[in-house]
Amino acid sequence: MPDLRSIQTEVDAGYLYSQLAKHEENEQVADIFRQMSEIEQGHAEAFLKKINLPAEKMPSPSFRAKTLNRIGKVFGYDYVLGTLMDTEKSLSSSVINLKKKTKMPVTGTETNHVKVLRNIVENSAVSGSTIARFETKHRSVGGNALRAAVLGGNDGLVSNFSLVMGVAGATHGQEGVLLAGLAGLLAGALSMALGEWISVKSSQELYENQMEIEMEELQTSPENEMKELELIYKAKGIPEQQAKEMAAQLLKDPEHAHELLVKEELGINAEELKGSAFEAALYSFFLFAIGAIIPVFPFMFLSGTNAILLSTAASAVGLFVIGAAITLFTGKSIWYSGFRQVIFGLAAAAITFGIGKLIGVSVAG
Repeated sequence: MPDLRSIQTEVDAGYLYSQLAKHEENEQVADIFRQMSEIEQGHAEAFLKKINLPAEKMPSPSFRAKTLNRIGKVFGYDYVLGTLMDTEKSLSSSVINLKKKTKMPVTGTETNHVKVLRNIVENSAVSGSTIARFETKHRSVGGNALRAAVLGGNDGLVSNFSLVMGVAGATHGQEGVLLAGLAGLLAGALSMALGEWISVKSSQELYENQMEIEMEELQTSPENEMKELELIYKAKGIPEQQAKEMAAQLLKDPEHAHELLVKEELGINAEELKGSAFEAALYSFFLFAIGAIIPVFPFMFLSGTNAILLSTAASAVGLFVIGAAITLFTGKSIWYSGFRQVIFGLAAAAITFGIGKLIGVSVAG
């Protein structure tokens, strides 16, 4: 049987799709979002009836959903769409479990949100170029920058907290802790930045070369590329005649045709290659540094046990906030995720503190 949590997930998804529709400039894509909102709302209503609850018991959008909407207003709704794509996995699981328990047939669409979207696209007579644009947008936001910000801050906090506690254990929180913490912050942030720069730059250089080859093929042999587009659409379950029409329509816009070909044939999302490697490096540097400064800050003013306790308390708060932020993507309970993050972070710091203590005693002896 579905529970209130499953209903809440459906309500939140419907609410967020409706917000995406309100802020989407392309009317055809906005129509897709509106229909998705109706589908999710229909799921929620069906779940409510299944557990014999009246319509007035339908929950309102959760704090998590409203927070995601606020984030979308500030940073753009691609962040919201990326999170919704992850949420669809849990929605699919809920629908499948319900159908199995009630011995209803599982058709296959429950496990593939893209198929649902494609069915809506076909029924709405959306043009091929719009489908290409929507699919590009849909796939490009799965691993969004907001997620990277949370995880980057977490890396900085956990790694430097452990380092600071290890040195504090060896020195009883006296000399060297602040220096070690600042050195760990700088070394870690620089390492993250350099790694990000190399990763982005090398990927761009590799993919740009492959994309140039694909564009040359599109220009020199459009007939063959049109056939490839037809095959791509047919592989997605689109009828042959409609696939031919969509491929012909898309080929009129070489830019979008090129995007679809490099994405499907090479697995490359052209939108993700437009970012600056230098900006990505700076972004990574500051995200890591923000998390890493939290356990170091108390040692700028205090020393000894007081500094250790304050650093531990500040880091625990930071870990809880990061754990709570992660729930924006996972949908788990804020308290569960927050305290889980605190426990793991404190455990890592306790281990390094204990090791530092042993090393300190050994050196002193």
